Amino acid sequence: MNPFYLIFFMFAMFFLQIIFPYFTEMFYFDPSLALVEPWRFVTSIFLHGDHIHLLFNMFALFLFGTILARNVGRNEFLKIFLAGGVIGSLIYYLTILIGIAPPVPALGASGGIYAILGALAILTPNLTIFLFFIPMKMKNAVIVWIILEFLGVFNTASGVASAAHLGGLIFGILYAMSFKKKVYEPEFYEPDYYEPSNF
Repeated sequence: MNPFYLIFFMFAMFFLQIIFPYFTEMFYFDPSLALVEPWRFVTSIFLHGDHIHLLFNMFALFLFGTILARNVGRNEFLKIFLAGGVIGSLIYYLTILIGIAPPVPALGASGGIYAILGALAILTPNLTIFLFFIPMKMKNAVIVWIILEFLGVFNTASGVASAAHLGGLIFGILYAMSFKKKVYEPEFYEPDYYEPSNF
């Protein structure tokens, strides 16, 4: 899927959130319903808390998603985004189960977006971005993100599901490492016979 279609879909979902009461509550990630309504691990990715939340996430999705899709193809891009979002929700749920985070409902595309960032850190490590207005290569920025999101997991008053960000980020890194090895570093092939060498 093209990132533009995904962004359009997100805006459509937000429109439904605005015009239909209880739409958000029907599909956001509610930890108390995680086991009886497991589809919420997926549907929550496409919802947002307010227009600022939506605009920031869609800007990041447009900026970085386009670069990733160009490097890995649309299908791989969609896999990374969706899997990163779901894994982010799972990691967030895990922090609730082990007592780190309170059982607060969550929503947003950030887990998938962080998966995109993690993938780009492996596939385009020298890409320069501005992190807190400081120019930085992706390979260095990802270290900062890992540290910040790890610390954020234990800051339960922040209102941010840092565990979901961290889960998506790590998934994106691992997936891109596997993808890079498969595509750019093919396994050594040993022929059945050897041609005689010329001296």
